[in-house]
Amino acid sequence: MAAHGSTKAVYAALIGNLLIAITKFGAAGWTGSSAMLSEAIHSVVDTGNQVLLLLGMKRASRPPDERHPFGYGSEVFFWAFCVAILLFSIGSGVSLYEGVNKILEPHPVEDPYVNYAVLAIAMVFEAGACTVAFREFQKTRRGRGYVESVRDSKDPALFVVLFEDTAAMLGLVVAFVGLVLAQWLGIAWLDGAASVAIGVILGGTAALLAYECKGLLIGEAASPRIQDGVMRAVREQRGVKRVNEVLTMHLGPHDVLVNLSIDFDPRLDSDGVEDLISAMEQRIKSRYPEVGRIFIEAQSWVAHRRAEHRRQRP
Repeated sequence: MAAHGSTKAVYAALIGNLLIAITKFGAAGWTGSSAMLSEAIHSVVDTGNQVLLLLGMKRASRPPDERHPFGYGSEVFFWAFCVAILLFSIGSGVSLYEGVNKILEPHPVEDPYVNYAVLAIAMVFEAGACTVAFREFQKTRRGRGYVESVRDSKDPALFVVLFEDTAAMLGLVVAFVGLVLAQWLGIAWLDGAASVAIGVILGGTAALLAYECKGLLIGEAASPRIQDGVMRAVREQRGVKRVNEVLTMHLGPHDVLVNLSIDFDPRLDSDGVEDLISAMEQRIKSRYPEVGRIFIEAQSWVAHRRAEHRRQRP
């Protein structure tokens, strides 16, 4: 997926969450609902998260310089990890705290129909933002399952928004059910229980986001599609005796580093090897535009195996 698709999804989520937060805080102040207050805090946290993602995307777009010769693409991974921490520490923490207090000191919700109306409006806003994020996510699937697509995604701006929107919809449903049960059954602490459930949902979402971002921060390989394609592109080139190794790493969501160890035909002279390397680079980059840098090492298979054996020694 192109970077502009991620930006579109983030802006849609930012506008939606800001409008939702305003309506939720108004309803929480009017009715005294803990579940509604938790939802309002959740929306504020999500709004802040989108601001952080936009900041990360802007900083990641800076060109390479002397201190960062490979660019700043991975900075968006850092800010996405910050989003996960913020969602857990503030969103989940405050929701759990507010819910437990309401359970220990329950009091009835005043004018609950205001909450129902606000939740309905919030669901409309959230559904709009979620639809935009889901459509952009669909463009990246390429026939794969949803879980596999999320695991293979290297664009945190997209899957963070998708996870947040999904958690937000679940939270709205939980808040609605908690308020309805608290009113119909006359059990005031059910409102607090809904707030606790929202906190658990946010905590689980934050943990999943942190796990996905961790892999990107420490360096993840490109998708099997790119790795296999690079291997095929090299093997198709005449003059290549053997491909010893293909190593890839994402320097950013759409910036892949490729390192190749190749055993060339010994009959090639230095000029022939140079021409072959240039041809391989052009072929790979034309097929996979996300490959920004390619480093090729000319190495015999025997020397490569010997080096591998030395690296594997304890």
